[in-house]
Amino acid sequence: MTKDSLEELAKTLVDTVPEGLRSVGDDLEKNFKAALQGGLARLELVTREEFEVQEAVLARTREKLTALEARLRDLETAEQASD
Repeated sequence: MTKDSLEELAKTLVDTVPEGLRSVGDDLEKNFKAALQGGLARLELVTREEFEVQEAVLARTREKLTALEARLRDLETAEQASD
């Protein structure tokens, strides 16, 4: 989440507070924002960039595995043919 999206979410939460409590809106918004930031920090989320790097590593690993499986099949077939 970006700073802007956190602020927007905090504002949305303040808007859900009953009218009588909105007079403390700025304080509520700051508290909501701090609580959201703390909660998200504990989730140990990764950035989009980190995710995409790991996705690329996984794709290369899958390609290598597929190639190794094909090579193993060829070797097993060649071994069976020589028996």
